[in-house]
Amino acid sequence: MGKTHERIDGRLRTFIEAQPVFFTATAPLAADGTVNLSPKGLTGSFAVLDELTVAYLDFAGSNAETIAHLRENGRITLMWCAFQGPPNIVRVHGRGEPVFRDDPRFGDLLAHFPDIDPTQHGLRAIIVVTAELVRDTCGYAVPFMAYEEDRDLHGKRFAREDDASLSAYFGKKEHIATSLDGLPGLPLPLPPSTV
Repeated sequence: MGKTHERIDGRLRTFIEAQPVFFTATAPLAADGTVNLSPKGLTGSFAVLDELTVAYLDFAGSNAETIAHLRENGRITLMWCAFQGPPNIVRVHGRGEPVFRDDPRFGDLLAHFPDIDPTQHGLRAIIVVTAELVRDTCGYAVPFMAYEEDRDLHGKRFAREDDASLSAYFGKKEHIATSLDGLPGLPLPLPPSTV
């Protein structure tokens, strides 16, 4: 039932761009390390950059496991499920990189996200993923669920922060600068944005 795709285009690209939520999975190299699985959403925070590259905005939160794992080994899988319409699951297995706010590429990458105001969400980095394997599978067991709207709580919470207060917030969180397994996470203090 599964099919491997050479690139992210056509029907496949249309499908993943239409999904309101996707999931990311990463893990450290250590055999006893903590595997991380995160849901991602917020309309406008995901973009297909080209046929083998996708990116999403990494916003403020209480952990930085994805960043820590990508800094250590780069392995990441992204997954989208069809909760409406025909059943489908798409996975992009690849190599990821956190592009931080002081990186010269940051401004050009941010231009790929015109439909969201990242200043309201405490933007920490842009995660860029280069696909090494793209597959879809049936998704017959994925339930039907209806998307209503994005929650506004994240924007309400972080819109009031500036770089200094956001750095202070991150500094108080146990697993932002260092992952659950002790890997380097988000560089603090938060680097100033290049844009």
